[in-house]
Amino acid sequence: MSPRKTYILKLYVAGNTPNSMRALKTLRNILETEFRGVYALKVIDVLKNPQLAEEDKILATPTLSKILPPPVRRIIGDLSDRERVLIGLDLLYDELADNSFSSGYLDAVDGDEDVPMEDATDS
Repeated sequence: MSPRKTYILKLYVAGNTPNSMRALKTLRNILETEFRGVYALKVIDVLKNPQLAEEDKILATPTLSKILPPPVRRIIGDLSDRERVLIGLDLLYDELADNSFSSGYLDAVDGDEDVPMEDATDS
């Protein structure tokens, strides 16, 4: 990760459900080990602030939204698959390119899209 990049992240949760708490714990672990303080995280409880979820078109929780650096990305689910989270945050893109994955997969990773996690949503 380039030390000049600052990541702005929003994590949308639905109260203290097990999936929401797991997503928050996993994300904090990733942030501490991979980002080394070069990030801002806002946790939004959609039960307390439904208007924020509506404004950002959040349909399921937990959802992690990477605002900066571009492109905007959303990762839906409890974030338990660390590798998929890192891919969604563009931290493993160079490593994947070096491993000669198919270009179709890399194109999908590179677009502005939701990256679903395995059936781990709260809502």
